[in-house]
Amino acid sequence: MRKFIVLAISIAMVLGMATMLSGCGDKDKGGDKKDGKPVVAVVVADGFGDRSFYDSAKAGLDKLTDEKLIEPMTIECRGENFEQQMRNAADKADIIIPVGWQFDAIEKVAADYPDKKFVWVDNAGNKNHDNVLYINYAQNEGSYLVGYIAAKMSKTGTIGAVGGVDQDTINDFIVGYEQGAKKANPDIKVVKNYVGDFEDPANGKECAQALHNKGADVIFAVAGNSGSGVIESGKEDGYFVIGVDSDQKYIAPETIICSMVKNVDKSIYDVVKDYVKNDKFEGNRTWVADMATGFISVAYGEKDAPQQVSDEIKKEVEEIQKQIIAGDIKVDTARK
Repeated sequence: MRKFIVLAISIAMVLGMATMLSGCGDKDKGGDKKDGKPVVAVVVADGFGDRSFYDSAKAGLDKLTDEKLIEPMTIECRGENFEQQMRNAADKADIIIPVGWQFDAIEKVAADYPDKKFVWVDNAGNKNHDNVLYINYAQNEGSYLVGYIAAKMSKTGTIGAVGGVDQDTINDFIVGYEQGAKKANPDIKVVKNYVGDFEDPANGKECAQALHNKGADVIFAVAGNSGSGVIESGKEDGYFVIGVDSDQKYIAPETIICSMVKNVDKSIYDVVKDYVKNDKFEGNRTWVADMATGFISVAYGEKDAPQQVSDEIKKEVEEIQKQIIAGDIKVDTARK
């Protein structure tokens, strides 16, 4: 009897050890699905609460959650540990969505997690992996339109742009903005500077004030949460501001005349829903979300919000938008 008990215990120990060993190499197999739903992780380079780019990404995640299609997960990198945070997400989630140009380590991470799906928002990438979809946005097109508006609205003949950092994606906004402004007024002067950070409203305010001191009476805030400082400066000093990524007019209705919108929320929602509902995921490619597909636009706030931009200018903008979609106007880009 004693021999039988010892044998049984030994078998149990061997089986337990085998189970443990099989689990050690399983971190990239499937995901921690809950109730059969895929876990979707949105990983942002900085933090939520910018009322712009990152919050738009979260809005897409929230909609998927509300419709009970997924289990959500969010990670804020706060400007560091981009690769490790992607790995942390990949350990637990089925679909990992890094949001921001800073996640160039995705090529390495995706190779280590071949059974996970990655959606890199806001960069073209190298397109080396079947499990990575790269989403790029034609923000230069929408910026062309708001540049046109800025030049039309300016009384000083000088407009400005405050960028978060001096980088291709941010400069893509500014290049389009300058080109559109020149369309409205070939003699317009465009001044610009960079905060050096997306999470520094105080410095964003100083940057905006510096441009205003140079004569800019309309300033495009392309700086994430640092743009909050630009808006604050506009409110205090009495000049107009153009919002970015989301319709930001509600933040300061008398100051923000329009916003350049890129629907990050809708792009995330569409990609994930297609995967959940239709088991469809097209990796190893770049999807350009542009004006023609309805992902880039100009917003003027709610209908009852103060409207500084005249109906005449809005109609001109609509015509220019049609020309861009038709390919009659070629918008410059800073993308390499």
